[in-house]
Amino acid sequence: MSTTASESSGARLETWMRPRPGREVYRADGLFALLLAVGAVTVALLFQRTGLHDDVADPWVWVLGIGLATLPLTVRRRFPVPAALACALGFFLCRQMGVPDMLMVDICLFLALYSVGAWEQNRRVALWSRVGIVAAMCAWIAVNLLLQSAGDEIAEMFPDAPASSIFSAFATFAAIQIITNVLYFAGAFYFGERAWNGARTTALLEAQGRELERERQTSAAQAVALDRLGIARELHDVVAHHVSVMGIQAAAARRSLERDPEQAVRSLEVVEESAHTAVTELRGLVRTLREPAAESASSALGVAQLPELVEEARRTGTPAALIVVGEQRPLPLLVDVALYRVAQEALTNVRKHAGSGAEAEVRLRFTPTAVEVEVADNGMRRSPAEGARPESGAALSGGIPVDAVSAATVREGGGLGLRGMQERMGAVGGSVLAQRREQGGFLVRARVELGASAARPSPAGEAVPSTGEAPFLGESPREGEGCAGPVLNAGEDAVPADAAVPAASGGEAGAR
Repeated sequence: MSTTASESSGARLETWMRPRPGREVYRADGLFALLLAVGAVTVALLFQRTGLHDDVADPWVWVLGIGLATLPLTVRRRFPVPAALACALGFFLCRQMGVPDMLMVDICLFLALYSVGAWEQNRRVALWSRVGIVAAMCAWIAVNLLLQSAGDEIAEMFPDAPASSIFSAFATFAAIQIITNVLYFAGAFYFGERAWNGARTTALLEAQGRELERERQTSAAQAVALDRLGIARELHDVVAHHVSVMGIQAAAARRSLERDPEQAVRSLEVVEESAHTAVTELRGLVRTLREPAAESASSALGVAQLPELVEEARRTGTPAALIVVGEQRPLPLLVDVALYRVAQEALTNVRKHAGSGAEAEVRLRFTPTAVEVEVADNGMRRSPAEGARPESGAALSGGIPVDAVSAATVREGGGLGLRGMQERMGAVGGSVLAQRREQGGFLVRARVELGASAARPSPAGEAVPSTGEAPFLGESPREGEGCAGPVLNAGEDAVPADAAVPAASGGEAGAR
């Protein structure tokens, strides 16, 4: 248990109040007290019959003494201190006034003192009330011993005791009285405290058990929520990307079917390929959900597949180019998948919102301490009613601008793509920036610091030669900068054919 939990438990121990019992317990205590009263009267009558007591008290003293010693035990759990005081007074009356009971009133006083220790909520009152009762009883016993020693009662009680032994008859009798009463009162005190501490410990363990159960339920709910978010992200990535491609190409095929059948056939081929890819990815996702052991066998998606992603965008009518900047190195598995998914979602948004004729550029940048993926386009600015893009670049936790998400919710889909980017990059300790570009278009940048990443790295493929950072579309290269292949317009390859991006091992299951 943590230090905070221990401190919380200690605080609960200090402030714990023992719960009051129910009515059934009070009824049982009442019946038990009545039984003790009947037993006390019976025992007193039996002792009187033996003739050991010469001076027997009057009947009203019997009733008062035995009643005070037994009946208050009915409320010993609700009012333990008053019940103990009443029992002590009844015990005193029975013994001092000559009620011939040598057993039952002793049991009643013991039970009353025990109840104070076991049920009194104010522990200081419980302690000092018992100390007071015991002190008063001891003082009364001492006075009785002194009075008996002054007369001949001890010699009459023990006529055969030697007068010249180490212990006289009086000393022997006094020792017996002291030992008996010490054990009597100490036992009542010990068992009362033990009962209180036992109930408190039990209550603490039950409270801890309830807390653990609540934490377990909370953890289970959080795990389910995280799984749902992961599934939602994967479904969104598959459906939003491939279905949007299918919709665009199906519309293009319908419009060009009569005037350009060959173009319609090419568009339908893209639809068929996208549908096949979507079904394959959905099957992999379902297989992973049904068989967690198959998670490691999922298809490997990562920055190594960015060339195919860019080529697919070009085939669907979006001019796109890929630029690789910096010295490449292996990427952690989770980072590898997250960057690919961000680039995929950003290209999907370009097709959906950038307008016809918009060009896209994907830039994979390696720095000494981080890796970035940028997707920029030169699409036309549109109003929110037409499906506008976010305006601001002020990033929130995880990197996505506050009003970027809120503006994106205007269009159908509720900004789930940007939210999914934020969740993916936040899971790997990265950030996402989504904003408009000053020269027109839109920019999505995902960045992950690699120095603090603890994820398992994936093996690297061949490096793509690069000498510096390339400009965005429409910008001029800065002095001394280059790129991994020419930055061209639609239909032209931005990465040399013999170049490759580092491969990732494991698969997209690591992103879940």
